[in-house]
Amino acid sequence: MARRRNVLGGAGAAVAVAATASAFPKPAIAQNAPELKWRLTSSFPKSLDTIYGAAEVLAKAVADMTDNRFQIQVFAAGEIVPGLQAADAVTNGTVEMCHTASYYYVGKDPAFAFGTDVPFGLNSRMRNAWLLEGGGQELLNKFYQKYNIHSIPCGNTGCQMGGWFRKEIRTPADLDGLKMRIGGFAGRVLQRLGLVPQQIAAGDIYPALEKGTIDAAEWVGPYDDEKLGFYKVAPNYYYPGFWEGGPTLHLFINAGKWAELPKSYQAILVNAAHQANTIMQARYDRLNPAALKRLVASGAQLRPFSPEILEAAFKAAQEVYAETAAQNPDFKTLFESMAAFRSDEYLWWQVAEYSFDSYSIRLRAKA
Repeated sequence: MARRRNVLGGAGAAVAVAATASAFPKPAIAQNAPELKWRLTSSFPKSLDTIYGAAEVLAKAVADMTDNRFQIQVFAAGEIVPGLQAADAVTNGTVEMCHTASYYYVGKDPAFAFGTDVPFGLNSRMRNAWLLEGGGQELLNKFYQKYNIHSIPCGNTGCQMGGWFRKEIRTPADLDGLKMRIGGFAGRVLQRLGLVPQQIAAGDIYPALEKGTIDAAEWVGPYDDEKLGFYKVAPNYYYPGFWEGGPTLHLFINAGKWAELPKSYQAILVNAAHQANTIMQARYDRLNPAALKRLVASGAQLRPFSPEILEAAFKAAQEVYAETAAQNPDFKTLFESMAAFRSDEYLWWQVAEYSFDSYSIRLRAKA
């Protein structure tokens, strides 16, 4: 009997504890969080699973952190609007948000370039530092207000490759008259060296190279480039992509919709974007080495840009920056902020980061 009383007593205690627990108030997010369904249009096709996939990582994280009360449906480029019209769809409220590269919109204003990257800019870690700790993101969002956009960093490819060329290029003179698929602000810089920039969608690059309509094309790096088969028609694979040392992808969010979000949802969206930002580059860092090996085995010829080409491009970049800054206050503000930050960062980088990497690379070569 005593044992039975103890068992019953234990059961009663358990019921009491459960009743007490149910009396505690639920977290505020569970009580007050609205159910939202947003649409996100990507600037990228699903076949580019690493870039496109960053938006899927974001959407899953937001759903997980809100018990599916805040759902974001991701659409590939072309499903709602073409990839290069993603920002317009956010500005005019066609969708709540998009995942895109800010420099796609330099035709609207050259200051858009600083949201992604500019020639001889920052590497990916420096860009994260400038955006998140160096005031860069605040400056960008002040600029984006003109377009009814609030932005959050959401992905990085790491340093990109310099592209695929049908013929070898050894000097700046070899760029004169060369037709190259290249996006962003880099095309304006390389025009100074006689290059003719072309804006061509991903699916049209290979046939343009094959037919000789263009002479060269840059895309991203080994993992993505391998899928597009460029090595078959333009085997000379140059590096580094000095115009994209650490290009950032962004979420562009309709400013009105952002302001309407509960503060908890804003915080969740920011943290989900940080997760996607980290995972995207981690995936590229994991996938690019094996893809590069496969490309070389398939006939790609790895070639560095010559010092002469890099020096000529750097000089051209400084000229374009000075001219554009003189005419565009937003561009001037962003460039001066980034350039000052870059100077201090490389002062530190040469002490520890570069020294460690350089020594490790030499060790690998010896092995």
